[in-house]
Amino acid sequence: MAAHHDPAARRGAVRAWEILPLGERSALLADPDPEVRRAAALGECRRDARLTAELLRDAKPAAQVLRRGLLARDVAERCVAERTHLEALAVNPSLPADLVETLAADPDEAVRLAVSLRPELDETRRMAIDFTAGDFDRGDRVWWVRDGQADPEVLRRAATSAHPLLRRAAAQSPHLPPDLLRLLARFEDPVVENLLGIHHPDTPQEVLMRVFARLGGTFSAWMAQTHPRFPREGLAARYADHPDGHYRRLAVRDPAATPELIERLSHDPVVWTRQAAAGDPRLPLHRLREALHTPELASSAGANPGLPEDEMAIVLDRAGVPA
Repeated sequence: MAAHHDPAARRGAVRAWEILPLGERSALLADPDPEVRRAAALGECRRDARLTAELLRDAKPAAQVLRRGLLARDVAERCVAERTHLEALAVNPSLPADLVETLAADPDEAVRLAVSLRPELDETRRMAIDFTAGDFDRGDRVWWVRDGQADPEVLRRAATSAHPLLRRAAAQSPHLPPDLLRLLARFEDPVVENLLGIHHPDTPQEVLMRVFARLGGTFSAWMAQTHPRFPREGLAARYADHPDGHYRRLAVRDPAATPELIERLSHDPVVWTRQAAAGDPRLPLHRLREALHTPELASSAGANPGLPEDEMAIVLDRAGVPA
């Protein structure tokens, strides 16, 4: 892609800047297309203060440049004095330590929060900063944890921190060792629980159930319900008569659920429960045939592995699919 005739492809190659050979990087920095050159400069500016200063002459990429570019002292001081994209500047790895301290006391809460996420801070200094983490903030901006998702030391620093956004960032790693997984599961932070349910293959059953109980029909609840560790046994006895239809749907997952129960749930007032039952192979055949002709159940019934081949052929013939 770095040598492709299409400039869009060459711009795409820049996304892999750190693994491109030196010769290809040099060619992209001198590319005839100005957008390719700028993309390449954005990749290279993290190790070149001159490129950083040049890129800052253009207001369009300024925030991105200040977030990652290698900063000369005078450039950093000017940006702090002029309050230029301070939230981006606050996460720059090359920002001098005294300016980090200045921004740690900035009147803008977003700037203070950004400083609190810097990797070089020890826990005492980090938690001395006056910051507020958003209730639904996932910690996606913590680049050093995101980039170190497979690094045990990075994960340990983040997961054991008192900073909620570091813990949430760590919860997005599928590589958490068992002790850190257990630690994060004990915090009962709803965002951490949601992220563990989505990302970690060994998320404890009780965490998955809390996510499902809290979020009902949302994507995170669906991820929890389809997680391989989500409980199955005992769900029918526990939830078949639950007042909430989302819980009644769980009864379908129980291997001990009887055909009679599955049929009853296929008539449930809540459509999601009816659809779950319509797709279950234990559904009696007469009810499965009815479901095929019920608009909101037809898709689930058509995917039911208990549907006989001749019934499948009828469906296909009715749809005009050639044999």
